[in-house]
Amino acid sequence: MEVKASLKYARVGAQKARLVADAIRGMDVNEAIRSLTFMKQKTAGLMKKLVESAVANAEQKQVIDVDNLYIKTVYVDEGPSMKRFRPRAQGRAFGVKKKMSHIKLVLDEK
Repeated sequence: MEVKASLKYARVGAQKARLVADAIRGMDVNEAIRSLTFMKQKTAGLMKKLVESAVANAEQKQVIDVDNLYIKTVYVDEGPSMKRFRPRAQGRAFGVKKKMSHIKLVLDEK
């Protein structure tokens, strides 16, 4: 039985988030939480909360044994970009895109 959790509109670029997602894919849940705790990326904290949320979803359903969970799939999709402007020399302005991403996580039982 699969358990899902998702995080939408995370204020982190998809490419940076995929690095953390690749690091925890296939791991045991306890091992993944332990390794995410000591990663220094911003995305690691977001992913840790997402894994804990998925475990809480599993406990709420009471159909799955929480001790045997592992990360079956985790993928990061690109979300919308906020368009902002930065002041530059001689009164000009350059555009800046502040990127967002959608993170989806699926846990399953071993």
